[in-house]
Amino acid sequence: MPNLIATSFAPVDLDAIASFEGRVAILIAPDGQLSATARRVNRLTKGAVARLVEAGKLEGTEAGKIITLNFPVGMAAHAVDILCLERRPSVLDARKAGAALGKVLSEGAALLCAGNNIKAAQIVMGAVMRAYEFTLHKSNEDDKARALSVMCLKPEEIEPEARALIAVAEGAHMTRDLVNEPANVLTTTNFAERLAEMSALGLEVEVLEEEDLEELGMGSMLCVGQGSDSPSKIVVMHWKGGNAEDKPLALVGKGVVFDTGGISLKPAAGMEDMTMDMGGAGVVSGVMRALALRGAKANVVGLVGLVENMPSGNAVRPGDVVTSMKGDTIEVINTDAEGRLVLCDVMWYAQERFEPAGMIDLATLTGAIIIGLGHDNAGVFSNDDTLCNAFLKAANAEGEGAWRMPLGKSYDAQLKSRIADMKNVGGRPAGSITAAQFLQRFVKDETPWIHLDIAGVASVKSETTLAPAGATGWGVMALNRLVQDMFEE
Repeated sequence: MPNLIATSFAPVDLDAIASFEGRVAILIAPDGQLSATARRVNRLTKGAVARLVEAGKLEGTEAGKIITLNFPVGMAAHAVDILCLERRPSVLDARKAGAALGKVLSEGAALLCAGNNIKAAQIVMGAVMRAYEFTLHKSNEDDKARALSVMCLKPEEIEPEARALIAVAEGAHMTRDLVNEPANVLTTTNFAERLAEMSALGLEVEVLEEEDLEELGMGSMLCVGQGSDSPSKIVVMHWKGGNAEDKPLALVGKGVVFDTGGISLKPAAGMEDMTMDMGGAGVVSGVMRALALRGAKANVVGLVGLVENMPSGNAVRPGDVVTSMKGDTIEVINTDAEGRLVLCDVMWYAQERFEPAGMIDLATLTGAIIIGLGHDNAGVFSNDDTLCNAFLKAANAEGEGAWRMPLGKSYDAQLKSRIADMKNVGGRPAGSITAAQFLQRFVKDETPWIHLDIAGVASVKSETTLAPAGATGWGVMALNRLVQDMFEE
């Protein structure tokens, strides 16, 4: 269960500000005009807020700027946080301001004096997202009791809006928890158990074991995990919030809980980062949690292929030929190009069983996408302009970077095999594109499809606006928005 900040909402009570113990946050527009709550804090602090404004400290500042007055005279609070924010901010600016507050909420209680700001719920969303911490394996840190009280003009309107956003934040936090977990904890079995627990939220959760995958003919996926002691699994999570006759949107995630590269062993330097190679499955899991928590009025099925890619005497070898569930044969040239071998079988299974209205797969698939797009954008590949444009619009609205990349039959020549239907790699040129071309062979003509290569955005070395360094939870907000925009009634 993600360790979210506890949130509560109440009407504006100016008299309660003086006695609040913890942090008190107020909003001030760049023009320096003080709201009623800011004026009360200014009076309590003997004009400290006004002096700060008069000194020009807010001039030219952007959303997300925070100025802290520590141990303010005349108040029980140990800090006053001044957030610079327009009175009618954009969604993303409101979240930036909230994130600035969330970043300093290390423990204890905070009071957000949101007043009549129309984006109060979005400010709360930003605070909850940025306050994330992953300290499960630090022996000197227990779970911290943190609480955010929101004082606003119409709490009966703000709270329902905020609760729906907090559900999405909880989904993103789940994704971050999964991606941050070490592989000795997050085994394929442990991963499946965590997802099975979400049946308590109303999801229908089913776990397919190795014998089930063998019966289905998933030789491609099974070859990836055959060198590991951890059993390969597929977890199916079905949310039925729409009309019974509506076909679901299918979300498919690559869940390689650790990737050594297999026989095509990776270099030792940086291999510890390969705990995040299940990032696609982590995003799918977080989205499904968010949809269930907010009661989305749509049908969505999430499928994750869970494997561990290890070298052993039983591991798949370069040069081996395996047969996919579709029936196509694949010559394994590089065992470190294993994600596509997992995805192709899960994608085919998703289409055969659910006949989805659309299918989106997510994977930390290629280093090539990082060379092309860095850590600001995921690579987007699609066979359907309508679905793709809807996703790009949703990602832009949520501030999650995404950039469309090309597909084309000319790239297929790189995947030709002398002894099988195809190879699993096409060489260094256009590596992310040939990976997408490989996956497209397992997409039926009638299925609108997007492939998201999230290798550059799933986990990063430095903090982002809404997340500390490490797992970002990228994609949960964008996919939730896509479901809202395109699949909910």
